This record gives sequence, structure tokens and C-alpha cells, in this order.
Amino acid sequence: MANWLRISSRTVANHIKKRMNKGFMGGAVHVNQSSGLWWGLNRGGPVSDRNGRHRDPLAWNRATFLCVQRFKSTLAEKQHDSFLSSDSDDDNQSVDFPGGKVSYTSEMSFISESSQTRVPCYRVLDDDGDLISDCDFQQVSKEVAVKMYSNMVTLQIMDNIFYEAQRQGRISFYLTSAGEEAISIASAAALSEQDIILPQYREPGVLLWRGFTLQEFADQCFGNKADYGKGRQMPIHYGSKKHNFFTISSPIATQLPQAAGIAYSLKMDNKKACVVSYIGDGGTSEGDFHAGLNFAAVMEAPVIFFCRNNGWAISTNVSEQFRSDGIVVKGPAYGIRSIRVDGNDALAVYSAVSAAREMAINEQRPILIEALTYRVGHHSTSDDSTKYRQLDEIVYWKKARNPVNRFRNWVQNIGWWSEQQETQLRNSVRKQLLEAIQVAEKTEKPPLSELFTDVYDHPPSNLEEQEKHLRETVTRHPKDYPSDISV
Repeated sequence: MANWLRISSRTVANHIKKRMNKGFMGGAVHVNQSSGLWWGLNRGGPVSDRNGRHRDPLAWNRATFLCVQRFKSTLAEKQHDSFLSSDSDDDNQSVDFPGGKVSYTSEMSFISESSQTRVPCYRVLDDDGDLISDCDFQQVSKEVAVKMYSNMVTLQIMDNIFYEAQRQGRISFYLTSAGEEAISIASAAALSEQDIILPQYREPGVLLWRGFTLQEFADQCFGNKADYGKGRQMPIHYGSKKHNFFTISSPIATQLPQAAGIAYSLKMDNKKACVVSYIGDGGTSEGDFHAGLNFAAVMEAPVIFFCRNNGWAISTNVSEQFRSDGIVVKGPAYGIRSIRVDGNDALAVYSAVSAAREMAINEQRPILIEALTYRVGHHSTSDDSTKYRQLDEIVYWKKARNPVNRFRNWVQNIGWWSEQQETQLRNSVRKQLLEAIQVAEKTEKPPLSELFTDVYDHPPSNLEEQEKHLRETVTRHPKDYPSDISV
């Protein structure tokens, strides 16, 4: 994560440097007498303010760049133009308040807490996997559809095997995507490799789609020397710079404000790409959710906020979490275009994300997607969901509303899949995963020294003391520490 932050900082710094070298270092100084702000620069010699005090030219240049170079809001400009050109007949009935004209009314009327009608849910396939007549969706090729289904099956098998490995004590923790396979796979299929992903923790399907191997998944879960995180993260906290996939972190919703900032940097650099940040329904109760959406809306950043509303924030049901009509209605409150989609319908997710990406990039705006789904598995291996929800409810969603079976019916009905392919795929994936686990288990762990690297360029004295103390403790009590870790 530290590497990502350094890269992002350098990107912004290099952008500023290039801009400053393209003319901001020179030009006549102009003083706005009403505000005292300087909008130009003196090419040579010291710079003075209107009171005759000398300023550091370099510091002044940076400050001026940051004032002048910020992207103007196209939406605000359009609103301002419409206000100036509006009819004057209603001038006495409205106030030209900052942000736009507001009309008066003599009727005291409170806005309703919620609409009587819930926002509809967009879907393409019915529960049996048949196309709904006259549906509006993005066509997919046979190659893409088969890869989507194959990845959904792979993710399903991977979850089952790693879950069993945790129960056997071979890894310390695991978390499945059971019941939500269509969300990560179908959304990933609709994106470009250049699009940047900030996941929550139930999106390994995005990495799988982008080419992260089963061996790489196993290495991370076992925390060996081949793990890109060098064994310092919990299992399932994947990350891949190669695949534009930020490392997963446990704190909820912290990635949303970060996503808005990263998307704004893409906007600054005129990149034809967007950022996609995933979040669960529980994460929308965090302050970072609201900060991220508001930041993105005001800055008109090309980011897609994708919320997986699976009904449960660990043991907290959505009915105990908010009174609004889910998450989709929160978007318009921040000025964000939003849609609710059936998260168990792979074609609907693919179509919605395809359209959202096009709008985010071409119109330079944030989009909010709420995918209605259901968490079939326990929240994690540390949870027993039968303590707070009915087993019949879980079984119903697992069998009747299964997204993998639903998509399989569609690809099979149109002749793109067969029983023989199904058997071959499942046998092959299971064999590859078992082999990957055996390799990951036998690969040695990272040395103890890796616990203290990759944060500081030069470790501070207190960190050096901690490392020394840890080594002394391991030496005194060798039986209390794993023998396969190099000291």
C-alpha cells in the first residue's frame, strides 16, 4: 500500500512540475485589488505582494498553480449560465442563492422521508436464466460469456477449497464470495485493464478475471515468500500493481475517498480510464462513504462506486442499518447518477457497469451502482450466520437464486456450454487449486526482517529497537515461534 501511495504522489507531483514548466514560471503579476490574490508570476528576481513584502518565488509559484490549475466544474458553469439567462418574471418569487436560484412557496411542506414506491431493480435474465423480453442490455460475445462463466465456477471452487483449508488449520482466515460471484466477475468483464480497482474484500473475482493465478491466490493466503505482501497481511487481502488492483485493507470504507482522489488524478492527466471502488451495504454507514461520494461529485471525478447490498453487515440486517430505500437513493442526494441492479444477474451487472464506465469517462462524472444480492456464506470463517438468520433463508438463496446456476442456464441454452465442458472445468480447477496449495505450503516464509521494511526509507530508531527486541525474544523463546521463519 505504501508503494501505491508513493506512486500516486509522484504522479501528482510530476503533473504539477510539468505544468509549472509550461509557462507558470513566467508572466506579469496582476493583483486583484478586491481580494489581494495574485494570479500571475514575476519571471525573475524576488516577488513582492501589494504591501511590498518579499515572497519566495518557488513557494508563490506552487501556491498560484494550486489556485489557478484546479479544474473548473462544467456543471457549475452550466448552472450559472442558466441562472443568468432565466426569465425575469419569477425574480420576485425566488432568491438567487449561492449554488442556484431557489423559488419561494407560501405552503409549508416537508420533503417526504422516502418515496412510496421503491426504486426498481434492473435485470436482464429471469430466475431461470432466460432473457426477459424487450430487455435493454449490452451484448456479450461467446468468448466473453464463456470466460465469465468459467471464472464464476473457478471462484466458487476456490472459495470451497480455501474455506476447507482454513477449517483444517492450514490458513488462519478466509472469506468467501458465495452468492455474489456474478458481481465481481461481470463487473470486471465490463472494465478495461487500465481502470483502477479499489476493492473492499469480497472482490477476488476481479483479480481472477485480470489474470491473477490460482498459485498467486494460494501464496497470499499462506503468506509465503512468493506473496506480494511478504506475509504481512491477513489472508484474502490481495493486491497487484500489475493488475491495477489496490491491496485490500480491513478498515471499512477508507477506500472511497481515496478512489475519488485517484479518479481526479486520472482526470488531471486526461486518462481514458476510471476508478471502481467496491463497498458493502455496511460500509455505507461509515463517514468515509459520504465523504467519498461528496468529494467525487464536487470534483466531477470519473469513479464508479459499486455497492454490494447483500442484506447483512456481518450480523446487522439492512433494516437495522438505515431507513432509506437502500443505497441507490443516496446518490442523487450528492448529485450522483445512480442505478439499482440485480446483483445475481451477470448480464445485468455487465450491462450496467459497461454503461456506467462510458458515462464516467466520457462525461467525467461519478456513478453509484447498488447491486442487490445475498451473502450465502458466513461473513467469514470467524462467523456463524445461523445464529442471526434462518437456515431456510440461506438455502433458498443458495438454490433458487444462485447466480452461477442462473448464468450457466443462459450460456447453455444458447449453445455456448455443455455438460462435458462443465465436468472438465470443475475437475481441472479443483486439481490446479490442490496443487497450488501444496506448493504454497512448502514455500518458505519471508524472513523476520521483512516485518520492518517498505514503510520508511530510513527506519527510525524506535523501529530499530522493536526489531532488536523481537529478535532477542525469539532467540530466548524459540519454541514459542514458528521454526520455518528465518530470523
